[in-house]
Amino acid sequence: MLGALSIKYFLLMSLDNIISKSIKDNNNPIGFDVFMNLALYHPEFGYYRSNKTIFGHKGDFITSPEVSDLFGFSLAKQCKQVLQGRDMLEFGAGTGILAAQILFELGRLKSLPKRYFIIELSAQLRQTQKKTIKKILPELLDRVEWLTELPKRFKGVVIANEVLDAFPVKRISFIKDNFYELGVGFKEGKFDWERFNEPFMDSGIPSSMNFNQGYTTEINLQANAWVKSLYDFLDDGVVFLIDYGMTESEYFHPQRSQGTLKCFSNHKSNDDPFINIGKQDITASINFSHVAQSAEGCGFEVSGYTTQSMFLISLGIEKYLKNEENEEKRVKIAQEIKQLVLPGTMGEVFKVMALSKKQSVKLDGFKELDLKNRL
Repeated sequence: MLGALSIKYFLLMSLDNIISKSIKDNNNPIGFDVFMNLALYHPEFGYYRSNKTIFGHKGDFITSPEVSDLFGFSLAKQCKQVLQGRDMLEFGAGTGILAAQILFELGRLKSLPKRYFIIELSAQLRQTQKKTIKKILPELLDRVEWLTELPKRFKGVVIANEVLDAFPVKRISFIKDNFYELGVGFKEGKFDWERFNEPFMDSGIPSSMNFNQGYTTEINLQANAWVKSLYDFLDDGVVFLIDYGMTESEYFHPQRSQGTLKCFSNHKSNDDPFINIGKQDITASINFSHVAQSAEGCGFEVSGYTTQSMFLISLGIEKYLKNEENEEKRVKIAQEIKQLVLPGTMGEVFKVMALSKKQSVKLDGFKELDLKNRL
């Protein structure tokens, strides 16, 4: 049993108390991006730093690689086209299943990278990733290297699957002809939204659009700096961004008047970030037009943008079904493909964007449908 001092320490050191203390110390509301950063990434109590099972059927949400190996196999075929024996780097590799899928298929295609880097800040997830790869591909474990920061120089393929949506965002609301930032305050033992006094000025808001009073949305300022950091360390290669999101006109659609903020726990979603702090995921959809503008501003070429559905179809995901002779496995594969590509599941919600530097190859994943002109 916990002693009185231990209980007192635990109460003082809960994430709720840490965040409320930061608000009191600030003597003002803190930005929602500050709140979200603490809730997700606090070194001891943050959601992504905890021992909680996050990914998969036993966690809070499921990602495409956990739906089916065919996701990673298809992505590997796209990587092969531009890899040419160079390196790969994956951001936030989750359970490690996508890395295992990609390495397995690239091995089968006789196109393995020299090294497969994984950037992962969570010590627990690093261990999970090592176990996953060791179990599936023990012979390739020594080819995988874990990093906690970007390499100085890099040539090859970069993958970020559901990374951008976990970046802390600013939350803003349109009031009296201006957008104002919605900060997080703490009163009477509760967290709540508090409006900052000064108008929010940022180029991420389209000046050509008319917003109704109270229109609320999110701005991902950290995406700009992150894309710039990618360009700076990448000598030549291709970055694949896979995430749920949309173009600017869809992102700021009048009907999306309460933004895209979502929280996930046990495969259920809610829109209240102030409950279960550190125990639920907090996320926002991606404005891919904004990402494209940032990327092109750095010097990247946007070499493809499409739905996950058309990306996987372009890479021949259905061939895995045609080549399977076992009827029971065929039924299983058919169900997995449906979840990955159908509009009502993941197929249309998730998008794929490719950013290229010093590359001229026409990417196979966008041959059936390229929506760059809509960005």
